[in-house]
Amino acid sequence: MSMCSDTYVTERHRCHYLCAGEVSHVPIIFVHGWPELSLSWRHQLPYFADLGYRAIAPDMRGYGKSSVYRTLDAYAQEQVVKDLIDLADGLDIDQAIWVGHDWGAATVSNIARHHADRCLGIANLCVPYHTIERGWAGLLPYVDRALYPEDEFPGGQWEYQFYYEEHFDEATRAFDADPEQLVKLLFRKGDPDGAGQRAGTAMTRKDGGWFGGGEMPKRSADSDVVTEQDVTQYADALRENSFFGPDAYYMNHGPNADYVSRAERHELDMPVLFLHARYDQTCETLSSRLAEPMRQLCSQLTEVTLDTGHWMAQEAPEQVNEALDQWLACEVRHT
Repeated sequence: MSMCSDTYVTERHRCHYLCAGEVSHVPIIFVHGWPELSLSWRHQLPYFADLGYRAIAPDMRGYGKSSVYRTLDAYAQEQVVKDLIDLADGLDIDQAIWVGHDWGAATVSNIARHHADRCLGIANLCVPYHTIERGWAGLLPYVDRALYPEDEFPGGQWEYQFYYEEHFDEATRAFDADPEQLVKLLFRKGDPDGAGQRAGTAMTRKDGGWFGGGEMPKRSADSDVVTEQDVTQYADALRENSFFGPDAYYMNHGPNADYVSRAERHELDMPVLFLHARYDQTCETLSSRLAEPMRQLCSQLTEVTLDTGHWMAQEAPEQVNEALDQWLACEVRHT
C-alpha cells in the first residue's frame, strides 16, 4: 500500500505526517527519534496498513515539515507530548498503539504515563520505558561501571549528553557543517565486533567534541540501512532546519524530570513491547541494568532481542515488523 502525506495545524504547532491505511482502522502511530524523520518508518507504514491498521508517522517538532522552534525549552517532553495528543485529537483518534524509537521512545513512554487512556499499548525500540524521559536520574544509575569507571566516564556512554549541555553551539555547528556526510556516518548497521566494547559516545568529552574536535570523517552510505535517496531526504531536511531542534531534545533533562514527577502513577497496566538491539553500544540493554525499571513497572511486558544496531527499523525492517505483528496479534486488544 502506498503512503500519503498531510499536515495538521493548530494555533500552537504544525505537524506534518506520513500515513497509510483506512481511516476507520485501528491506529498505530510511529514516533521517530534523533535525528530522523517520519521517513524512518517507511518500511513499517505500508506493512501495517496492509495488515489492516491506520499507520501514521509524524515529523517531530524541529524536524522535516513540522514546526521548528529556536528556543531550547520548546523541545521539552511536555511540549512534544502535547504535539502528538493534539495530532491524535485532530485525526479523531481516541486510542492508538504507539511505537517509539530513540527520543521517540521517550515520548511514547510519556504518553503512556500521562495519557494511559489514549493507549491500546506501546512498543519501544532500543530505549526502555522509565529511562531517558526521566532526565539524568533515568540514565546514570544504570551505567555499567565495570565498562565505564565513574572517575573516568562520569556519564558512562551518555558522556555525549554532558557535551551537549556544556558545548551546545559547538555540537550543533559540527553537525550542521555537513548533514549529508553525518547521515552517512550515523545510519549504519550494527557491528557484532562492538558487543561488550565501550560506545564511541563515551569519548565525546574526552576527545574535545564530536569527531575528536576535528573534521567529520568521510564514509559512503551503508546501503543495508539507507539508500542514496534516503540520505538525500534526511540531509535536505536537516540542512534546511539545522540540528538546533534535534539537539535541543538533549537540553531538557531538568524540565523532563519535572514533567515525569507530576504523573499520577508510573506503573503501566497496558501491553508493552520492548525490542532490544543486541549491537546497540550506546543504548545497551542486555548487559547493563538499563531495562530494570521497565521490568519493575510494566505488568504486561514482552521483550524481544534482535541482532541489529540502533537503527533497527531501517536495518532489519522484516524482523521489526514481525516482532510488532506477533505482539499485536497476541497481546494487544483491538477495538
